[in-house]
Amino acid sequence: MKPLKALGAVGAASAALLTGWAGTGSASDQPASEPMAGMANPASVWCVKHYHGMLEIKKDKDGGEYAICHLPDGRSIEEWELFRADHPEK
Repeated sequence: MKPLKALGAVGAASAALLTGWAGTGSASDQPASEPMAGMANPASVWCVKHYHGMLEIKKDKDGGEYAICHLPDGRSIEEWELFRADHPEK
C-alpha cells in the first residue's frame, strides 16, 4: 500500500501546483507593454528566414523600437517596409 500513498501525495502536490499556476487573474490584467511569449514578429521572421538578413534593433526619437533588416547584398531596409513590399494588400 505504500506505493498508493506515495501516488496520492504526488497527485495532491500536482493539484496544488496547478491551482497555484492557474491564479485568479486574466490575460487582460497584464500590461499591454509586455510582449506575449512565443509570438514571433512576422516582419522579423521574413527578414531572417526569407532574405537571410540580420536584424538591428533601433530606437526612434520617442523611444519606440524598430528593426532594420541588413540584407546580404549590403542593402538595409526597415523590416516592416520589406514585409509590406512583399505582401501587398489585396
